[in-house]
Formats: sequence, structure tokens, C-alpha cells
Amino acid sequence: MDAYPRAELCVDEDEFEALAEPWSRLYRSCAAATPFQSHAWLSSWWRSYGVPGRLRVLLVRDGGRLIAAAPLMRVDRPVPALKPLGGAISDFTDILLDGSCSDEGVDALLSGLYALARTAVIDFGEVRPGACVERLYERWPGPRRTLADSACLELPALPMDDLLKRLPTPRAQRTRAKMRKLAALGVESRVVPVEEVETSVRRLLHLHQLQWQGRKVTTEHLQPRFHEHLLRSMRPMVAAGEAVVTEFRLDGEVLAADLTLLSGTLAGGYLYGAHPRLRERKVDVATMLLDACTRHTGGEHPRALSLLRGNEPYKHHWRPEPVTNRRYLLARRRTAALASAVTWGVSGREWAKRRLRERRERRDGGASS
Repeated sequence: MDAYPRAELCVDEDEFEALAEPWSRLYRSCAAATPFQSHAWLSSWWRSYGVPGRLRVLLVRDGGRLIAAAPLMRVDRPVPALKPLGGAISDFTDILLDGSCSDEGVDALLSGLYALARTAVIDFGEVRPGACVERLYERWPGPRRTLADSACLELPALPMDDLLKRLPTPRAQRTRAKMRKLAALGVESRVVPVEEVETSVRRLLHLHQLQWQGRKVTTEHLQPRFHEHLLRSMRPMVAAGEAVVTEFRLDGEVLAADLTLLSGTLAGGYLYGAHPRLRERKVDVATMLLDACTRHTGGEHPRALSLLRGNEPYKHHWRPEPVTNRRYLLARRRTAALASAVTWGVSGREWAKRRLRERRERRDGGASS
């Protein structure tokens, strides 16, 4: 058995795929983890979006037990950087630390990342407050920067009745009337069992496409690679309690479906699809979905209800609390320039040109004075 935790770098896709069991144990022991750090989500994302040869997953083991992990990939544009797996379709990024991880384990991960930062800036975007990356940032020995990232909105872990009590009386009354209409129409909800997940996700994606037909939509949600990712990742995530799919029936037909992602402290409504006929029947889909989501936020271990990224006006109807993600840039002296380039929103080449121009201006100014 090793005397101290040791870090190792995984660059092989098959090796990363085979980490499902130890990664899942680590994920369950990390209180700050969000569903976007689960192995099923990340490994599936890599299969759909990853570029061969770019995988850089730093692992820390203590006596053979996985106690920390930083799931990263190498990118070269706009500057050489190591970024978290998950990409733009993941609302939060982070590292994973075992709940009992010692300072030695954190230091092993820190040393491994510091070595990787020799040729690339480490760029963690969309980090939720309280994430494990904060622990690394506090101890980072080199240049570092933090920036505001996307806005998120969250509701407390309360049942629907208590959420309504937080609203102004007229709005709460209107919402209760909408809920009564759902009941009067006979809208029925059903949590999809794991053996039906793939079929239900296909249906959800079809309803999502119908819902946004002829309207502005996130185009990535219509791409085959996104569909493949959800179809591949959701069954193991539902089986592990990391996701739940809910279907809504009206007159015996599934006219809406919702995908909510779950972790120990968080429930996030990720994607839904609703048939246009629900709008024709004047069904308030947002109220229907929120009511279903609140069924997964209570219990012995309450979960905050995250409305995930985006500051859309309709989300504010529920009086959520604003939560701003952060972006953490970690570098060494030789890569500090890359962190500055990221901060200024320019490419590495543009940054070098700018620095050269500034030096020339200072030199020429000094010569003429």
C-alpha cells in the first residue's frame, strides 16, 4: 500500500470508461458533486463530443482507492487550456473529492494539476458556489484568477404548497387555479421506470422538437450527438438515482415529458418536451413541470431546486434566489499570460501581439522623453 496518495493521468478512453464503479463511489462520497460530474454523464459526453487524443483525467488514489479526480481535456483554441469534460451542455463543472479526503490527497491532486499547467492554463468555467474547485483555488501556488460566469436561479427545498406561500397573494391564487385546471383536465404524471427510460427519452426529444418548431431553440438540442448522449447516459443515471424522467398523460396520450437531474443536494430540471396541443388546451406547462420537480426535493435529505443556467423572465415568477457560477483560471508563471488572454477574451496570438505592441510603445516613449 502506498504511504501517501498518488496522482496519475488517464489519457486512454477505454481506461476512463472502465472507471465507472470506483468513480461512482467517489461521486457518492463527494457532497458538492452535481449530476454533471457523474461517470455516466461524463463518459457518455466524451463518446459524443470528445476529440481522440485530448483526454486528460487526473486521478488520485490512496492505497488503490480513488479519492479525487479532475475530469479534463486539452484544447488549443483560443489558447492552450485544460477544460472540464461536459462542455456547453453541462450547467456545472467541478472536480471530485472524497468526503474524507485528507490534505495529502488534495495536495496530490494539486501537484498533478500544477504539473499539467506547465503548458496550458487550467480553466474551470461554470463552477457552482461551494464546489470542490474552491478548495484547490485557495491552495494554488501559482497565478490565479476568478471571474463571474453564468447566472443561475434556485428555489429552496420546499413542497409546492410552501413555494406558493412565498409568492404575492394574487400570483399564488392564479397558480393554484392553474393547478386545479390540470386536475380538472385529468393530466396524470408518471415516473418512468428504468427499463422504459430509453423509449421515454426518445419521446421527450421528439416532443421537445415539436414544442419549439418554428421558434427560436437551442440548436444543439436538435443534434444527433446530443440525442445519442442523452439516450446513452440516462438509463444508468436513472438506475443510480442520478436522474428521473417523468411523463404527463392527457386523454391516455403522453403529451409532455421532463428530465430532472439529481444529486445529494440538488435537483435540476434539465430538459422537457411538450406537445403544442397542451398550449391549445391552455395548460400551464411551467407550473405542471415545477410541481413534478418539487416531488424530488424533499425527504430526509432535502435538495435545492435549481432552474439551472439562464436568467429568463419566466423563472422569476417563483421568486428564486440568484446564484452566480464562477470561472477559475489556474496557471504557472510561464502560462500566466494565457490566463490573461482568457480574461481579456483574446487568443494567445492576439495577446502576444498586444504585449509586444505595449512594450514597443513603452520603449519608444522612454526614448523620446
